[in-house]
Amino acid sequence: MAQQEGIKIAATNRRARHEYHILETMEAGIALTGTEVKSLRQGKANLNDAFARIDHEECIIYEMHISPYDFGNRFNPDPKRPRKLLLHKKEIRKLKSEIKEQGLTLIPLKIYFTRGLAKLELGMAKGKKLYDKRQDMAKKEAQRSIDRAMKNYRRG
Repeated sequence: MAQQEGIKIAATNRRARHEYHILETMEAGIALTGTEVKSLRQGKANLNDAFARIDHEECIIYEMHISPYDFGNRFNPDPKRPRKLLLHKKEIRKLKSEIKEQGLTLIPLKIYFTRGLAKLELGMAKGKKLYDKRQDMAKKEAQRSIDRAMKNYRRG
């Protein structure tokens, strides 16, 4: 994955784009402790089973695993604890209304650092059906074969 100027990607959720149609994305901050940030900088995070929910006018991410920091002490936080996402109240209200109206899900797509701050890319997603997944796989396979044929054609 190509990194942009000043952005360091800590973890990505590759399965999300396979399982869901991502309709819209947004950036949110994450409330973390010091040892969690150090662990994230080492790339020890897992977003595969994570999801976000809006509870009591707050957006919270669940099941995001951040491994305990190696050089931390016994006060390291629980790796799968719920973490608060830092969004404006207006953004939370917008998300809540769209989720309720359209039956969408909030899925974390990637965690990255920009200007020294940990950010989370959050996607509003709708689940794919089995036939959608098969269609996507067929498109990818067709594109691969076209690319392969063009490469062989250029060689001569």
